Amino acid sequence: MPETLFSSTEGRMLGLGLALTGLMLLAFGIGWYLFPDSVFTYAVVTGLNLIIGRAAGMSFGYASGLGHAQVIPLNMLVETIQVLVVYPLFALSWRHLITLRRLQPFVARLHHAAESRGGAVRKYGIVGLFVFVFVPFWMTGPVVGAIIGFLIGLRPWVNLAVVLGSTYFAIGAWGLLLNELNAWASTVNQFAPYVLFVAIVVIVATLNWLGRHRERSSNGEDG
Repeated sequence: MPETLFSSTEGRMLGLGLALTGLMLLAFGIGWYLFPDSVFTYAVVTGLNLIIGRAAGMSFGYASGLGHAQVIPLNMLVETIQVLVVYPLFALSWRHLITLRRLQPFVARLHHAAESRGGAVRKYGIVGLFVFVFVPFWMTGPVVGAIIGFLIGLRPWVNLAVVLGSTYFAIGAWGLLLNELNAWASTVNQFAPYVLFVAIVVIVATLNWLGRHRERSSNGEDG
């Protein structure tokens, strides 16, 4: 089974994603002993990106005094790992090469999101996928985008290149915007960047909650 798993393109992507995850955790572990304050900030940025979204993670990074050279590459790495782990797991599960019983609800939710939001992507192909990943709406982004690319039949490496290219472009655009907002907030008060960060977290969390509520309502799960 392992040989069959990693002989596929998605299996090799998964192996790369797991290797990057291990290296990132190792770097955090070493850095925790050498530069605990800096690593704590990087860890918070990473956690916020994973749990809430890139806007929250990047906003906290800029508010904490990090610059483009730290915030943008870190978020690129985090979202690259997400795609390299979740997208192959979905594809391998779809092909019954692995069984993910505990993750089945998550996989099913991703499949539903990809199916329900993939119409325009199917119509416009690679361009539609690029735009879908770039636009910051509920249940868009690189992971769902990669799954849509898989479902419409894009070759794995083409799918990955389009999704990550759009992701990196979006992160760069977010970086320019959030850095300008952070610079403006700093002129108001030294704590204003953190107020801006909290406001962004509240807005993103609210939009996520509304998106989940709308999705449950459309599935007839309310009540």
